[in-house]
Amino acid sequence: MSVQLSQRFDVIVVGSGAAGSIAVKELTERGLEVLLLEAGPDISDADFAPLPPEPVRPMGIGLYPRAKAAVLRRQPIQVRRAFFSEKTSPFLVNDLQNPYSVKGQDFLWVRGRQLGGRLHSYGRVLLRSSDYDFDGGAGRERGAQRWPLRYADVEPWYDRVEEFLGLYGNTDDVPILPDGKYIGASSLTAAEHDFADKTRERWPERRGIAWRYAAPNPQRVPLGILAARRTGGLTTRTDAVVRQITIDDRTGLADGALFIDRVTKREHRVFADIVMLCASTIESVRLLANSGSSRHPNGLANSSGIVGRYFMDQTPSLLFGDTHRFPGWEDDTSAPADAYYGAAGGLYLPMMEGFAADSPFVGGYAVQGVLGRIPVPTGHPGAVGMMGFGEMLPHKENHITLHRRRTDAWGVPIPRIHVTLTENEKALLREQVRGMREMAENAGVRVNFAGSTLGLDSKRVFPDADPFSRAIFRASFTKSLAIGAAIHECGGARMGDDPATSVLNPFNQAWDVPNLFVTDASCYVTNGIVGPTLTIMALTARACAHIASEHAAGNLTRHRAGTVAE
Repeated sequence: MSVQLSQRFDVIVVGSGAAGSIAVKELTERGLEVLLLEAGPDISDADFAPLPPEPVRPMGIGLYPRAKAAVLRRQPIQVRRAFFSEKTSPFLVNDLQNPYSVKGQDFLWVRGRQLGGRLHSYGRVLLRSSDYDFDGGAGRERGAQRWPLRYADVEPWYDRVEEFLGLYGNTDDVPILPDGKYIGASSLTAAEHDFADKTRERWPERRGIAWRYAAPNPQRVPLGILAARRTGGLTTRTDAVVRQITIDDRTGLADGALFIDRVTKREHRVFADIVMLCASTIESVRLLANSGSSRHPNGLANSSGIVGRYFMDQTPSLLFGDTHRFPGWEDDTSAPADAYYGAAGGLYLPMMEGFAADSPFVGGYAVQGVLGRIPVPTGHPGAVGMMGFGEMLPHKENHITLHRRRTDAWGVPIPRIHVTLTENEKALLREQVRGMREMAENAGVRVNFAGSTLGLDSKRVFPDADPFSRAIFRASFTKSLAIGAAIHECGGARMGDDPATSVLNPFNQAWDVPNLFVTDASCYVTNGIVGPTLTIMALTARACAHIASEHAAGNLTRHRAGTVAE
């Protein structure tokens, strides 16, 4: 039996992470009354009590902390992630309560459920996409659909978000990485400078730049939520596991949501003029699929049959090593220190090399690395960690569905993730690993391992480790570098110009349900080499301006003939 909350809101926003936190700010600052629903608990200062410094332990090295976390927090999947940390583990889900199913290629779903979502566990790297991405990226070589907008459409919203968050970065003049608005410069360590210089000496087209990243947030609650609270127009309901978006049978418009209290497991119903999904890619697709009705028999907003289709991540690869030329580690003081997480920063290398006539693949990849930043004992060689993020092409066969029998701890059908790597992705992964090793060795780095979900490129790993740890590492490596390890999943509710081939219009508005908007990365058409977080935020801000204008005109609260699927 459901319990109804009396107030009707202008907008319900589902999810409080990158998209949701920006959405509530933009909407409330435009005068709308907003209800924010977050599946996880609220946060407090106690959640961020400083911990002793910890070294980064790659997979299988330092087994005890991982095993302990898996048992105590019930996180057998979350602890597989490449850069395990005791600091971020509490902000990731209990896997036993939040299962998912995989068909085809293994998929590692790293996710958080609390106020702020994965903003408490991401690396704060925020990069703009370019017209390379919006024109379809490498997918255009294979006839992939282009985005229904261009960089010029999103540029002012990038500006707005960056100026609000406060980013550190430099004017680099790299065409595929448009420059942004920064409050201060970011920097490289001596080891990173040396790596970038030696790389460019040998490969002039490979230009390394310093990370562009958000300033730390000592208030912990996402800045967008804090801004929304100051307007007086935000109501927040944590511990609200949304099960379904509800539809008014008379108009065909969304009229609210059903959610289950995470603690009491009691069902509640809430009402609004507009519903905005910001729950993260897989969760938003899951909600659309679980919100079917007589008007929407194949799932909400799915008259095209595209909901769940063209799901992507980026192809992840990893290299770890050390450099005797740069012993110890440097403390980066470019941005204010963070008492809980420490400093951000590192080296970023875009690698657009998969377009030669004789290339075995199309697409590019980026290398995001840290050299001489990881704390090591005095006198030890500097630590080197590099992760590759490759461009995964959109394929209709890669999709998300609902499991027919299994549910989570709150009775909601779990997602089933169907992912298979094509020969293009496999060739790209092999090139990522080869390229990272070649650049590392060119810069004098001793490589301890390099590999991807296809395996390690050498049996010689961690020469200083004991044989048991090396054996466990080799056995577990591919699981930790499965697709999903990049944590840049996207697609499944793509935007477009044609309702027959897309779910959303260019303003993230559902073709079938005009008062339903989806602004997380499920709206992605293609996935390039940069992380999606900043673009998610910019597209959300842009959609919110559209929502406020259309709501004021009354266009989102009445049925318009021909716009709602019958």
